Amino acid sequence: MPLQLHLSLALLLFAAVVTVSESPVALHAQSATSAAPAELRIAGAVSTPLVLTVADLKKMPRKSLSVVNPHDNKTENYEGVLLEDLLNKAGVPHGEQLRGKLLATYVLAEAQDGYRVVFSLGDLDSSILDSEILVADTLDGAPLATNLGPFRLVAPHDKRPARWVRMLKSVTVVPVPPQ
Repeated sequence: MPLQLHLSLALLLFAAVVTVSESPVALHAQSATSAAPAELRIAGAVSTPLVLTVADLKKMPRKSLSVVNPHDNKTENYEGVLLEDLLNKAGVPHGEQLRGKLLATYVLAEAQDGYRVVFSLGDLDSSILDSEILVADTLDGAPLATNLGPFRLVAPHDKRPARWVRMLKSVTVVPVPPQ
C-alpha cells in the first residue's frame, strides 16, 4: 500500500475518533460523571458510617455563625451543621456517655488536598466545651466557592484559623489504643 494511502487512512481514523469523542453523547457522559454531588464521609469508630451531600446537610438542624476571619480581618457569615450533630448522627458517644477511655478519642478532619487537622472528641462535645465547630456549606448566604467547599470546617473559637479545613472530604473518629 502506498505511503500516501496510509496517511489518508490515518487522518480519516483520527477525524473519526475526534468526532466521536466530541459528540453530544460523549460530552454528556463526561459531564454526568463530573457532576456527581460532592460527599462528606464520616467513618472510623462510629456505629453508623455516613456519606453526606450538601442536600443532606440542608435537611439537618442548621447553625449560623458570624466570625472574623483573621487572614483578611473580614466578618464572614457561615451556615451549616455542627460537627457535634454529625458525629451524634453517626453514633459517636456523647454527653454522659463520653467518659474514661473514650476521652482519648480524636477526630481527624481531612481536606481534598490532603490537609489534615485533629480535634479531641471532648473538644466537640457541648456537654464539655462550647466549641461550635461547624461543617459549613454556605458563606454569606451563598454556596461555598469551589476553592473553599463544598464543605468547610470552621472552628470559630480558635485564635488562628489553622484548623479551618477548606474542601473538607472526610471526618474519621479514631480511638487512641491502650498502652
